[in-house]
This record gives sequence, structure tokens and C-alpha cells, in this order.
Amino acid sequence: MIIAVASGKGGTGKTTVVTNLAWLLKSEGVTLLDCDVEEPNSALFLRPKWEESNSFRQFVPEVDLEKCTYCGQCSQLCQFGAIITVKENILVFPELCHSCLGCKRICPVDAIGDGERELGTVSVGRAGAIRFVQGELRIGEAQAPPLIREVKLRGIVPARKNVVLIDSPPGTSCPVIEAVKGSDLVVLVTEPTPFGLHDLKLAVEMVRTLKLRCGLVINRSTIGDRKVWSYCQEENIPILLEIADDRRIAEVYSRGELVVEALPEYRKAFRHLYQQILTLTKRN
Repeated sequence: MIIAVASGKGGTGKTTVVTNLAWLLKSEGVTLLDCDVEEPNSALFLRPKWEESNSFRQFVPEVDLEKCTYCGQCSQLCQFGAIITVKENILVFPELCHSCLGCKRICPVDAIGDGERELGTVSVGRAGAIRFVQGELRIGEAQAPPLIREVKLRGIVPARKNVVLIDSPPGTSCPVIEAVKGSDLVVLVTEPTPFGLHDLKLAVEMVRTLKLRCGLVINRSTIGDRKVWSYCQEENIPILLEIADDRRIAEVYSRGELVVEALPEYRKAFRHLYQQILTLTKRN
């Protein structure tokens, strides 16, 4: 079972939900994938011991100017402006390349070879019984989806029948879509504020466009108004868990600790969340 935890905006408590859920499921065999590659922070709470960390690289065109006839077919094909023909020269912009290999395949004189660039690193480790895979995007790099795909490949395939939890990036852009694709359920985390509701609506639209099932966790549920609840009722979105605005949770989070360890009374709430997830996935 693959459960992606996502949010329409940052700061709603997504990492809190996914790390505490992972801790509760550790005896059942769980893999946590931190796909928030621009700002991975699940490791701050679970403190895995890293077993390996490898550079992740992908294709960029490398032009052999002695073979090139400057026909411009590669430039015409590339929709991202990553390779441009300028008179008798070829300009390559690696940061724009999406590694589709189209330029290499269309070249009539086989002048484009296999260059590469580093996107980031993929680290694999364990936090006790929890298998942990994390991606970390290189500073200044904009191409997060390929790295997220690699994290999922390294985490989901070996997990087999285990539960896989995905800590997704915030928002609704391409990295989030890449992270949640293929999930059995997307758990959206929001807060009952105008900004929370606005971005929740965007996230629900994204999930439904991908034809994925979703449920909702409302964090800091005792603040704001009831508009989030009304929206969920109108859209038939199940509320899986409500977490009160408890100062102790903020204090625990600021120390890099897990809520279910520091505040044992919350274990029942997160067990209830998992049961709700099981019920929802089985019902559908």
C-alpha cells in the first residue's frame, strides 16, 4: 500500500503526520520516502543511520562539432530551449534539459553524445525498523521530478508488500504530481484558515485530475472557522483525523522529536488515522 502525504501549501504539518505515522507502523514493516527533495526534513525526526548515499545524474547532450552539420533539427525539436543552433555553433543549456533524448535520436549525423549532469543525491538508510530513502536536490537545480522518480524507484520496488509512506513536496506543481502518482491514497494535510482552504481546493483538484483517492487531516483544528469542514461535506471528502492546536506539539516539533514518543496520548489518534486509511482504501 502506497500512501502519499501532501498539502496544498507548506507549513500545514505534512511531515509531522508522515513521520509519526511511520513510527507507529514500524513493527509492520514500513518504508518512508522523503520526496520533498528541495527541503527534505523527515530525517530530522526519525534520525536514520545512512547505509549509502549516491549521486544521481541524468543525460544532457554533448555535441561533437566535427560531426555536426548545423542543420538545426535538434533545436527545432527541443521545446525547452536546451539546445540552440546559432550559425555554425551549438549552444547547450544543461539546466533546461529534460533528458528526453530527442535531440540525440533525431540527429541525422550522430553528432550528439551522452553528457551528464548531477541533479542531487539519493540516500538510503534505516531508522530502527523503518526503511528510509531520501532525495536531496543540488542547490540551484530546478529539475526535481527526475530525482523524485529515482527516490520512488529505490524505495517502492524493494518494499514489495510493505507499507510505503511518501512525504511529498508542498503545493500542486510538477514535483508534487511526480511524488503522488501511483499512490493508493493521498492524505492531504490542511489547516482551517483562508489560505489553507484556498490551497486545499487546488490540491483536491490536482488529486482528482490524477484520478487518485484522497482523505484529509485537519491540523490545528481548533483555530479558524468551519469553512474547511463545509467544503469537505460539499465535496464528499472524508476527514481522517483532526489535530487540535496544541502548544505542546509545536514545542515537540521545535526540538526535532516525534509527537507519538513525547506525547503518548496522541498514539491513539495516529492509530485511528491508520485505521481510517485502511477503511478508505478497502472500501474503494
